[in-house]
Amino acid sequence: MSKGDVEIAAPSLERTSDVDKGSVAVGRQNLHAAVAPHASYEGGHRWDPSATWSPEEEKAVIRKTDLKLLTWLCIMFFGLQLDRGNLSNTLADNFLDDLGLTTDDYNNGTTIQLVCFLAAEFPVQFLTKRYGFKHILPGLMVGWGLVSTFQCFIHDRTSFYVTRAFIGLFEGGFIPGAILMATYFYTSRELSVRLAAFWSTLNVARVISALLAAGLLEMRGVNGRPGWFWLFLLEGLLTVILGLISFIWLPLSPTATKTLLWRNPWYTEREEVIMINRILRDDPAKGLTAITEPATWADVKNTWSDKSLWGLFFIGLIAYIPATPVQAYLTLTLKRVGGFTTLQSNLLTAPSAALQIVTMLALAYSSEFFNERAFHCLFGELWCLPLFTALLTLPDGGREWGRFSLVTLISGYPYFHPIVSSWISENTFDVKKRAIAAATYNVIVQIGSLIGSQIYRKWDAPYYKTGNKVLVSILALAIVTFIIQRQWLIHLNKKKENAWDAMTAEEKLEYQTNQEAREKDGNKRLDFRFQY
Repeated sequence: MSKGDVEIAAPSLERTSDVDKGSVAVGRQNLHAAVAPHASYEGGHRWDPSATWSPEEEKAVIRKTDLKLLTWLCIMFFGLQLDRGNLSNTLADNFLDDLGLTTDDYNNGTTIQLVCFLAAEFPVQFLTKRYGFKHILPGLMVGWGLVSTFQCFIHDRTSFYVTRAFIGLFEGGFIPGAILMATYFYTSRELSVRLAAFWSTLNVARVISALLAAGLLEMRGVNGRPGWFWLFLLEGLLTVILGLISFIWLPLSPTATKTLLWRNPWYTEREEVIMINRILRDDPAKGLTAITEPATWADVKNTWSDKSLWGLFFIGLIAYIPATPVQAYLTLTLKRVGGFTTLQSNLLTAPSAALQIVTMLALAYSSEFFNERAFHCLFGELWCLPLFTALLTLPDGGREWGRFSLVTLISGYPYFHPIVSSWISENTFDVKKRAIAAATYNVIVQIGSLIGSQIYRKWDAPYYKTGNKVLVSILALAIVTFIIQRQWLIHLNKKKENAWDAMTAEEKLEYQTNQEAREKDGNKRLDFRFQY
């Protein structure tokens, strides 16, 4: 079947991996051409089951979406990383000594930030579903930007902890909210590469932040202020400005793109028809509710009880822990172990960020091309395993550039978080449940970050041999978990396929046109296949 044929076909509830398509082909009979989206769906007036378009027209719509939505979401992500990563840069400027803090105090501050981040995650998702992305996401950005700005005035352990707490509260919920917003503009297969672009932006921010820090931290002594004062002040103000612009940039929905900044809609009427119908044909569940329909605690319970998601949630807990302490202590490690200056330590963090941009995008493109998830994520873990082994066997003292090479390669590993985020979206049928699943996964990822922030301890410095042994064990556990999760999803698909094949054509037609069942069954639907 050609790409154009897929675009012209009427919608189906099925989303399958390539290996599944032949086995469930009997279900692909365009049975949903007459099933309209819910009356509350914002794009319902553009729904047209008979609409057709050319591949060139669709590519033009996607390019416009990338230019106007994806670009700005990436800029917002840039602001997030500036304020989330600048604390690590300040370590090279005697930040801890200036405030009378130890590395354990630093770890505690990171823990406080993550705890507050977790506490805000679900409330923010409920607010986002109730009031829309356009209002909540920029509001969060302005909030954490203001707190980040006033970090320049912290002077002791208490003020350090308080600012960490408020930054966590404002940042919580932003990432899953932005991801959910993107799902309303892109098909499931387009999502992983776009999410990779988001996280690539974070790495671009790491590079730019390192360069800014290298310059701004040299301002130590200007007006009697330390270098980190100017770093917090200027980067925080930049984030506030970006947040204010976001209020007048972001649209309400694909068919409501006019704002104070955009006096004309992003799309023509023809392009809105293409946008809405391509999205609903890829994922009809997006038309079952309004974008601003509130999520409920019943949706939370339904999400948490879904066994098909448990493995992915556990992956979020452990998979990113190994690189967390290495990245957090990169500048401090380079300064302590390698004897590098403040300027050199910050500049030497840029190669790892640049490397991760390349490896992450390459992995995401490969995952989309082969339509495969588990083995691509597994590659990221296998990348780190020999590097940690080499770090453990490297003798203490000297060998600064060898150690630098290892920690750079670990920090620049192929970050597969965008693939897993897209994977969860693909494997969650109901949109409200998708929002809860994204928030749950992000909470669990942050819990993993909290665990990771406590692995490198002061007594284990500067080589952290014990901590690295723990990280190798976690890597091995993550590798096994990916393999088990893949086999579990294959097993669930086979059970559904057997039940589906046992139905008659009439029973399949009745099943797929039952509106109540569409909204109720969710991931348990027999014509819904899990991606792996």
